[in-house]
Amino acid sequence: MTIDLGPLVPRDRTAHPVAYDVDYKTSVPRSPQWPLLSMESTPSEETGPRFGQSLLGPLDNNLILNWTGGTAAAVGERILVHGRVLDEFGRPVPQTLVEIWQANAGGRYRHVKDTYFAPIDPNFGGCGRTITDENGYYEFLTIRPGAYPWPNRANDWRPMHIHYSVFGHSFGQRLISQMYFQGDPLIDICPIAATIKDRSQLDRLVAPLDMAKSRPLDFLAYKMDIVLRGRRQTMFENKIEGM
Repeated sequence: MTIDLGPLVPRDRTAHPVAYDVDYKTSVPRSPQWPLLSMESTPSEETGPRFGQSLLGPLDNNLILNWTGGTAAAVGERILVHGRVLDEFGRPVPQTLVEIWQANAGGRYRHVKDTYFAPIDPNFGGCGRTITDENGYYEFLTIRPGAYPWPNRANDWRPMHIHYSVFGHSFGQRLISQMYFQGDPLIDICPIAATIKDRSQLDRLVAPLDMAKSRPLDFLAYKMDIVLRGRRQTMFENKIEGM
């Protein structure tokens, strides 16, 4: 029996930031120097164990409490980040592992190489995970991350942001992105955000304030829907990647 997967939606390469941008200094060593190659995939990219609900802890999507196991709360403004994972036709993508990581309220990561002057919050680990439900919905309770300086130009600062990772059904299916906050003035002067030349594309990474989901006297909410480009692999040189 043949299963109709539907038409392949071509990738819009104009929506992706350039690999090398003169104002983003570390893109110089990171950007490719030679033409990209399409390599054959292996079973490790095409298969892998499914991450199920049984592997989640009760506080995995609560970054305010998960580092201490609920014994003490992280310091900072409480917020709820929520949304849906959808395909390119607006249909929900259920049972998808969504992970986030972020700086603390002072703008510092719990990482040995982060030497920013802001203090480490002993009650905040900075990462969480959850699985989308049957409607593709996810949510995280966390604190608003602080902005922080980074050694790019003389006085560059990263806007408040949360890193996202979305896993598919195999190790080779992973999307990594960032979420910014509505109204943050640093977005307009951030060299990393500026690598996305189309402002409408950059705005898709900015989560709007969602007062309908906010809880009075508790937290504000921000909505971040994640739209995946397709149900099939990307075409390279007129063939499916890895085939």
